[in-house]
Amino acid sequence: MSGSKITEQQNSRSHQIDTLSIQEILQLINSEDALVAAAVQATIPEITNFVEKVVLRFQIGGKLFYVGSGTSGRLGILDAAEIPPTYSADPMLVQGIIAGGYNALVKSVEGAEDIPEDGAKAVEEFGITEKDVLLGITASSSTPFVLGALEEAHNMGATTGLLICNRPPQLNWIDHIIPIITGPEIITGSTRMKAGTATKLALNMITTTAMIKLNKTYGNLMVDLKASNNKLWDRGTRIIQQLTSLNYEKARILLESAQGEVKAALVMHKKNTSFGEAKTLLEENEGKLRNIL
Repeated sequence: MSGSKITEQQNSRSHQIDTLSIQEILQLINSEDALVAAAVQATIPEITNFVEKVVLRFQIGGKLFYVGSGTSGRLGILDAAEIPPTYSADPMLVQGIIAGGYNALVKSVEGAEDIPEDGAKAVEEFGITEKDVLLGITASSSTPFVLGALEEAHNMGATTGLLICNRPPQLNWIDHIIPIITGPEIITGSTRMKAGTATKLALNMITTTAMIKLNKTYGNLMVDLKASNNKLWDRGTRIIQQLTSLNYEKARILLESAQGEVKAALVMHKKNTSFGEAKTLLEENEGKLRNIL
């Protein structure tokens, strides 16, 4: 069995996979996974162009939306969900759309991906505008729900992108195409494997880089953290310790006085200001802690 799409072709290295031992199967899967990073690396110029546009849109009040079905949709929603707690970002800044709705997060919704009009309707329901960016995610490059959403977003003036693991399609409503060619899967057509791994890597790169450029970090420290659970209170306290001369107890007290906001706490300490004054300084410097410190 083979198809014109790379992701549907048989992998010649796994033709006899059912005859292998457990360890041999694991080694084979791992050897295929080792190829993914290089495939992502080959598309860094395309990812760069896309992230530059995302940052520009964020700076004028725009949002980033992911749209996908199945594994692709779930990965988009996962990446979006991790942005607010990691970077204290507005939960609406990065959002995920999945064919079949949120029920499709935990179980397959058969046929949900086959209707392009449903993708267009989702774009309307999420209120996507000309300020926003919509990234379609589809390993096959041809999921109707995703393509319908992208065409509708383009008609609304939004910036559009398409992350795929096949040869780029010729579509005039796509502004940016990111073709990560990971090759045939170990199990034919099982794009939750290498294609899914490549997608996760690319989405991490996109949002992490965008957050850095929005001044959400100081060096490699996530200083825009807002403590909301025990782990984050501990992490925030340790960041303050690292960037000041305070011991753990005093750093924790400072973080509490800054209502759990690490950036504000650092400004309060370095500039000997109140919480309100620290927030004003941060606003005046567009959140760039390095400018203040």
